[in-house]
Amino acid sequence: MEKEVGKVIHVYDKISVGVVALKGKIKVGDQIHVKGNSTDFNQTISSMQIEHQNIQEAKKGAEIGMKFDNPVKKHDTVFLATD
Repeated sequence: MEKEVGKVIHVYDKISVGVVALKGKIKVGDQIHVKGNSTDFNQTISSMQIEHQNIQEAKKGAEIGMKFDNPVKKHDTVFLATD
């Protein structure tokens, strides 16, 4: 089962980083599913940042930078894999 936790609002293609506006809480180590028109992959969160500072978890309402394993696009949806 999955729960929507955010949307990609900006992409830095060269460094494989996307800015995600959060609708829920996530943390490093969580399993996420990224889905969009041409995007569909799963990954484990390896790092997140707010204002260039590494963080271990982020809450609803935050805008975080996240390293992605595959290319993402603006408006892609980020889901948290739940048990």
